[in-house]
Amino acid sequence: MSRILMIFVDGLGVGERDSSKNPFAAVPSRIFRDFLDEPRSDVVEGGRAMRADASLGVAGLPQSATGQTALLTGINAAAAIGRHVNGFPTRQLRDILHEHSILKTLKERGLRVAFINVFNPLFFEALEKGLPVRASVTTVANMAASLPFFGVGDLMERRAVYQDFTNRLLIEKGFDVPVFTPEEAGEILARSAVRYDFCLYEYFQSDVVGHSQNRLKASEEVSKLDAFMLAVLANCDFGETSIILTSDHGNLEDLSTPKHTRNPVPVLVWGKLAACGPQMTSILDVVPLITDSL
Repeated sequence: MSRILMIFVDGLGVGERDSSKNPFAAVPSRIFRDFLDEPRSDVVEGGRAMRADASLGVAGLPQSATGQTALLTGINAAAAIGRHVNGFPTRQLRDILHEHSILKTLKERGLRVAFINVFNPLFFEALEKGLPVRASVTTVANMAASLPFFGVGDLMERRAVYQDFTNRLLIEKGFDVPVFTPEEAGEILARSAVRYDFCLYEYFQSDVVGHSQNRLKASEEVSKLDAFMLAVLANCDFGETSIILTSDHGNLEDLSTPKHTRNPVPVLVWGKLAACGPQMTSILDVVPLITDSL
């Protein structure tokens, strides 16, 4: 396996074929069209579609901190601490990440690794001044590997992508950066990822919109994600790069509730990973699939 690009989309579950509450049923989508009821095993561009449990055998609704820790370590973080934890990782979760982060594991194997999200200047300013930073799971996973973070300069040079890949949120905060279409951002991600053996990209506006229950914004999210992913696929050489798209828990697929769901999450794979016929039962299977392949 030459390289892997992992795209983590927060709050993306497999929902019912009910357009009144599921935007994936209401909006035409080439990427997510089959993740309704009983999906086919194949997806656009020769990819393979699977479902993965995100509840991990722990009572309650799956949450971001434990789900993302599990997704990026292969360790059942919710079971390890006895509950699902939302938001930012606790000390126990940070300890798991510092020991088992996939970024750290692959870097220690001598592979070229990157968390390719752009961070805004305020993040670097806080680090330089030694101020406390509310670090997300992905941020802690990157710190555990002692990997650099990408900044606005990398965005301007089209080497990395902001968490809101259109950059509109950066512009609203007063930063002078260009607006990217989803297609432009997808092309940048695909072309930048070839510099690494493993590359991680995180998108979490999907979870934000799911909590808002705003049907218009949810439909816009589906369309944006579809266009973004189609551009990634169109600019990817599947002979050299495999792609995994997955999530940490359900949310956006059920606008009847502002909370997360216990729905399974999609695991979509393209390239050589799809050809090898992987099997997924839970989000804990993602890290072993990557590490075994690389």
